[in-house]
Amino acid sequence: MGKRITPPPDSQGPIEPVDLREALEQRYLAYALSTIMHRALPDVRDGLKPVHRRLLYAMQQLRLAPQGEFRKCAKIVGDTMGNFHPHGNQAIYDALARLAQDFTVRYPLVDGQGNFGNIDGDNPAAERYTEARLTEVAARLLEGIDEDTVDFRPNYDGREQEPAVLPANFPNLLANGASGIAVGMATNIPPHNVGELCDAALHLIKFPNATADKLVELVPGPDFPTGGVVVDPREQIVQAYKTGRGSFRLRARWITEDTGRGTYQIIVTEIPYQIPKARLVARIAELLQAKKLPLLADVRDESTEEVRLVLEPKSRSVDPTLLMESLFKLTELETRVPLNMNVLTRGKVPNVLGLRQALREWLDHRQVVLVRRSKFRLAKIDHRLEVLDGYLIVYLNIDKVIKIIREKDEPKPALMKAFKLTDVQAEAILNMRLRSLRKLEEIEIRREHDNLTKERKELKALLASEDKQWKTIGDEIKALKDQFGQKTGLGKRRTSFAEAPEGVEIELAEAMIEKEPITVILSEKGWIRTIKGHQVETASLAFKEGDRLKRAVKAQTTDTLLLFCTNGRFYSLSADKLPGGRGHGEPFRLMIDIEEAHDAVELFVHEPGRKLIVAATSGHGFIVPEDEVLAQTRKGKQVLNVPAGSEAVACTPAAGDSIAVIGDNRKLLLFPLNQLPEMPRGKGVRLQRYKDGGLADVKAFIKKDGLTYLDSAMRSFTLSSAELREWWGERAQAGRLPPRGFPKSNSFGPRF
Repeated sequence: MGKRITPPPDSQGPIEPVDLREALEQRYLAYALSTIMHRALPDVRDGLKPVHRRLLYAMQQLRLAPQGEFRKCAKIVGDTMGNFHPHGNQAIYDALARLAQDFTVRYPLVDGQGNFGNIDGDNPAAERYTEARLTEVAARLLEGIDEDTVDFRPNYDGREQEPAVLPANFPNLLANGASGIAVGMATNIPPHNVGELCDAALHLIKFPNATADKLVELVPGPDFPTGGVVVDPREQIVQAYKTGRGSFRLRARWITEDTGRGTYQIIVTEIPYQIPKARLVARIAELLQAKKLPLLADVRDESTEEVRLVLEPKSRSVDPTLLMESLFKLTELETRVPLNMNVLTRGKVPNVLGLRQALREWLDHRQVVLVRRSKFRLAKIDHRLEVLDGYLIVYLNIDKVIKIIREKDEPKPALMKAFKLTDVQAEAILNMRLRSLRKLEEIEIRREHDNLTKERKELKALLASEDKQWKTIGDEIKALKDQFGQKTGLGKRRTSFAEAPEGVEIELAEAMIEKEPITVILSEKGWIRTIKGHQVETASLAFKEGDRLKRAVKAQTTDTLLLFCTNGRFYSLSADKLPGGRGHGEPFRLMIDIEEAHDAVELFVHEPGRKLIVAATSGHGFIVPEDEVLAQTRKGKQVLNVPAGSEAVACTPAAGDSIAVIGDNRKLLLFPLNQLPEMPRGKGVRLQRYKDGGLADVKAFIKKDGLTYLDSAMRSFTLSSAELREWWGERAQAGRLPPRGFPKSNSFGPRF
């Protein structure tokens, strides 16, 4: 028997029925909101997620200034976890380590000492072995945090206060980027050059209605810490920055290095962003071993602190551009970096912003910080001036003040009454040291009073004028550009822009296949296979019982074969994908979509620019450019529209000035080629008129050279133009019986 479940005692309260659907919706919504706001999406103002913001604030509390001492990462992680971020220490340390990786973060926020991982994808050392402190960039983000510039909120247990956002005197969201996956939404922002962002921000201050096109002139695209080359067209980049959604096509940077005697090797000096180098090299080696990179001979990793991947071509004749295009196509030497600027605005509303809106939000935040900092400073100045006014009263009435302090049991109210002092002034006077009563100190106080009065006046003017506020913000941005702009080592642009080479697809497709001579064998029953080389004895070929040779076509593995069938369709077959070996091959029906009732008519190698004559048993046909018959799918391409009760029967090159047509009734007709129209598709015109049977064969030839045909013994015969005088006529005539000795098969022989 199952265990009996006893109901809980009444002391635990009554059991209330809850609708499962409603309960799940409420709980899942709470989880989704928590993930979106507290884990995955960065704040548009400082570009940080809570874990990064808490880490930087904890390091500031530990006084780990850029020029100060390093502290163990275990200490930093412990303080962050204990005071602000109640999650696993490994997750916090991973976030800390990432902020210190100069190959991951464009402008590192943490200055690390020890092993913080590398571009190969190796993990950082344990937190007890590494040390860290803040960088100048992080100091810019925290600048003014003690001056009431941002709101603070209780931490997870209410014992501490943590900043809701940082003052962010640095455009961190766009400069360092961000990525994250929430519930039902994600964000992915690539890093940018801070000097260019400063230029765009200054332009936006001067022209608040600036368009995305103008801003993209100042911020042409991402600037990745690992460099690389962006090969997207400008229109696409502008559209991505307008909408906040898009992607960037990023390629590795490479050069050719001369190795003497006409040989060379390719050196990859920069790899795409967030691609582990070790994985990239392993992938290239794997493809090389699988013989999917026929242009590449070897790959070596000779990197030190600088990336250096050596790619050796198969031979000196290999085009380096084609070799790299093949690698870009098959490996992570080319990657797509997504852009999805989904961020939290006002700290709690997820929004997808364009470049202009993201910069505007940062500038508006800087204005709020400036106003709050000015008000905080103004309050401090007012307090200090109040104290200094009290000090000056002491110097003017020093003997009386000393007398009151010595004689009165409660000197504070007596001082306030005697000199009309405020509580703050009286308290400051009572806390003064005797040495502060020197004459020199009085001069210093008067000087300080004058300076603070002047500063107070300036702050009042600043708070009263929005133009002055934006001028101050502009000056701060200019100072930021001077410190981290393009002229500095850290700020110099690393990612460049270029156009991908055009028109290499066909060359690349051929280059990716090792060119070898083959003979393609097609049997009467539709089995197809390839045999290496062109010296094939067709008489010795083996076929299935009852089957025999239909066509033997000499080709190369790089060729495209065209198969013309009785339904009037052309099918394209890649020679390198046809079955090889010693067997009987495979039925071509497995490679294309063709009706069971139809069969092959002709198989030949595609020759660009050539023209073909196609004809049906009904006697209809026309000339079609061979480039028009190439098919892109298994269904082929309909070219000859075959009348009901007929089928396609002939396909031959339209080489010459005359046409010979013979029917099943053994009537031969010759007429000029120009009487046959050229068209990409259709039924065509009548070539020859029949009472019985239909068209058997057709051939184009040059009139002055005569008509050549083969007999059943494969002997060649040529009839001169004079000998054929009786058979010349006009298109669509009936013709007459052929000359004596013409093959009873009613065929002129091989067409190709």
